[in-house]
Amino acid sequence: MSVEERPGAPEPLPELDRDEIYRYARHLVLPDVGVEGQRRLKAGRVLCVGAGGLGSPLALYLAAAGVGTLGIVDFDVVDESNLQRQLLHGTADVGRSKLDSAIDRIRDVNPHVRVVPHAERLTSENALAILRDYDVVVDGTDNFPTRYLVNDACVLLGRPNVYGSVFRWEGQISVFAAKDGPCYRCLFREPPPPGLVPNCAEGGVLGALPGIIGTAQAMEALKLLLGVGQPLVGRLLIFDALEMSWREVALRRNPGCPVCGDAPTQTELIDYEVFCGVKKAPGEVAEAPATASSTHDEVDPAQVSSWIAGDEPVFLLDVRDSWEWAAGNLAEVGARLIPLGELGARMSEIPRDRHVIAYCRSGQRSRVAAERLADAGYARVSSMRGGLRGWAERVDGGVYVV
Repeated sequence: MSVEERPGAPEPLPELDRDEIYRYARHLVLPDVGVEGQRRLKAGRVLCVGAGGLGSPLALYLAAAGVGTLGIVDFDVVDESNLQRQLLHGTADVGRSKLDSAIDRIRDVNPHVRVVPHAERLTSENALAILRDYDVVVDGTDNFPTRYLVNDACVLLGRPNVYGSVFRWEGQISVFAAKDGPCYRCLFREPPPPGLVPNCAEGGVLGALPGIIGTAQAMEALKLLLGVGQPLVGRLLIFDALEMSWREVALRRNPGCPVCGDAPTQTELIDYEVFCGVKKAPGEVAEAPATASSTHDEVDPAQVSSWIAGDEPVFLLDVRDSWEWAAGNLAEVGARLIPLGELGARMSEIPRDRHVIAYCRSGQRSRVAAERLADAGYARVSSMRGGLRGWAERVDGGVYVV
């Protein structure tokens, strides 16, 4: 697949100036690149969805390689906890927009690259308009709603989707939505239940891992632009950093896939937060508050604060790890630390005659904890919506959250 074969590719290919010829000299001597290939890269338009752990090495290597137009979608700001893996950003950038930080860094790497910032959340309303201007889309996201949204938009637009994901010591990479190849829905037709798979903030990731996977994604994007080699179409690479090993899983397009199948049933973008169970569909009735025989409910941090200040006999349960507790906690309002991994062995420490409110960093682990407590017969159990981050936003901004 080459740039000219995709809709909207510029004709003719742009020329290289003297500075570019010198800068890309090591490319120009490669038989599979040469001057013609470098001109293809200069004509290329790649969209990076995310400027974080995967987006950092991805954007840096695409810029250094001379991809002419590099779009970046991100609406977040740089946090100190990003810096162990997100090398687009530095200590001086903490608190800045990730897009502003990324643009400055990329311009320093290669001033010949045009960076197009998209300072907005990718949604079903804007995804097609944003993605259609690019030849290749590279998914550097860390959540399921955006992952399914990027996949479906790429299928509808006919754009290859270079997929990557990381978790703890493992990474995955493939190319979805390419001609005659499978899409992400062929592999994962439905998302996992909310909270079952923790994100990097909840489960952790070794900083070098997204560097490896993001760089591999950059390689796949460059191959697609150049039209060389064998892209990872119909193949999923799985990397185990502890074993330093790669294994390959063969994938096939599913004729019954609802998006890319022979008779697709989904021909437009949907609400992916509803699809992934992150929020209720309009008009859907919320579940009743939990009892010992049902499940748990979620409560707003402001409501929890009012209960603590009033006469409600609550037991505030922090299920994060001890190092997170040491960085910032709610001990001053009576919180008690029992990490989620120790919950089963220490459940006797939790009173059964009080309203138990579990919290973690952002609300995923606390939902698991509340479910376990409800299953164990606790009469009234809740998970604090948004976790400690929600508390910092709604109640006390002075609480430190890592």
